[in-house]
Amino acid sequence: MRPCVFIRTVALWLALLPGLVLAQQTETFGPFELHYSVVNTTFLDPTVAATYGITRGEKRAILNVAVRENLADGSKARAMELQGRTSDLMQQQALEFREIREGDAIYYIAEFSFINEEWRFFEIEFRPEGATQSYTYKFKHQLYIN
Repeated sequence: MRPCVFIRTVALWLALLPGLVLAQQTETFGPFELHYSVVNTTFLDPTVAATYGITRGEKRAILNVAVRENLADGSKARAMELQGRTSDLMQQQALEFREIREGDAIYYIAEFSFINEEWRFFEIEFRPEGATQSYTYKFKHQLYIN
């Protein structure tokens, strides 16, 4: 498989369906940029999903997370220690992230299930390779069945 096929597939869907999914978001933590997106698994090509062991389903989504360090001569992808959880108003679920490396890209994906029109709350704790501290980021996202 060619490098970055998964990233390109997700990016393509995000570009084509701006009203249906949250486009990639970015938050800055010192010299690091946290990039994240939440994507319904039905937006993934079945072959791509199978390649990465992702279960597609109308009530299933993935959280895709990556960190880049801003350097004087550009930015560089960084591996990271990462843990997270997602919750709704009644229950909490630990996120099990899998690291994926394609060429120079390093990103982490975690699958979870949801209910239509549900607000999901996310908390991510991460420590980029080379960082002197850990960071925590919280956000919410509403999900819909396609």
